[in-house]
Amino acid sequence: MTQPEAPLSRYYDAATRDDAEFAEHFAHRFSTIDGVQMHYVIGGTGPQPIVLLHGFPETWYSWRPLMTELLPGHTVIAVDLPGLGDSTGEICRHDKASLARYVHLLLERLGYTSGVQLVAHDFGGGIAFALVTGWREQFGGLLLMDFPVAGGSLTYDTIRPLSFHFSFHSQEPLFEQLVAGRERIYLEYFYQANSPATPEPIPAHAVDEFVRAYSRPGVLHHGSRYYQVWPQDELDNREQMRTPLTIPVHLLAQAPLFDTFLAAIRGGAPDATGTPVASGHWMQHEAGEQVLAEIKRFYGYPA
Repeated sequence: MTQPEAPLSRYYDAATRDDAEFAEHFAHRFSTIDGVQMHYVIGGTGPQPIVLLHGFPETWYSWRPLMTELLPGHTVIAVDLPGLGDSTGEICRHDKASLARYVHLLLERLGYTSGVQLVAHDFGGGIAFALVTGWREQFGGLLLMDFPVAGGSLTYDTIRPLSFHFSFHSQEPLFEQLVAGRERIYLEYFYQANSPATPEPIPAHAVDEFVRAYSRPGVLHHGSRYYQVWPQDELDNREQMRTPLTIPVHLLAQAPLFDTFLAAIRGGAPDATGTPVASGHWMQHEAGEQVLAEIKRFYGYPA
């Protein structure tokens, strides 16, 4: 039997040490894939795996409010994306197809080679699209949350003007130099800027956890690279869209962006469905009940 890996990230469990419900149902785990120690949280014994991929600048912890409710009949796996959160190691390529390979191999190592259900938010959606198009036999569905998939009706040149941060986050080393040591100031501003109508779009305890994670050495650097490679992601997606997806795909997006984002994902999944959400970008926190209901309905949880 393989011995559990010792974590390279010292404070990986800072947000869950006093969480009794977490301790009852979930555990932190680590597995090194091609030199990157992947951190993930796993719980449940159900036969159906459901995998949760976060966005930037969040971690697996963005899913914590929903995870217990997703346990019936499922094994729930929330992954820290390569280079982010408490996943640790050098990454040579940050295009989403290369990053997706780490997640693909992690799931293979865990024994999940078919029928995996995916739920992904923000840049987790970019990795999820690369997963379901690159390893089609491994996945049984994709629920995509508030992410513009470039390659079809959307191009990076169209996406970039939508928000200041698409350009700012890609400025390396400037982005890191300006934010390093000021992570809390910037992240609190950034969360609010992307959900201006919600007084506290992300609760304080979650902000504390995200600040901790994004203050770790290298995490801002990797996050910046996620943005820099968007033009390459567009080219890769366009090639993959030549073969349409046949698995069920469902989109949740902010109401003002919904039609644009749905048209974009239909470039690779012509039968994709969708639901507009009356919230800002941080849907797990702002519209958790609706998100949970959509996941359960899409993946056929018992009523």
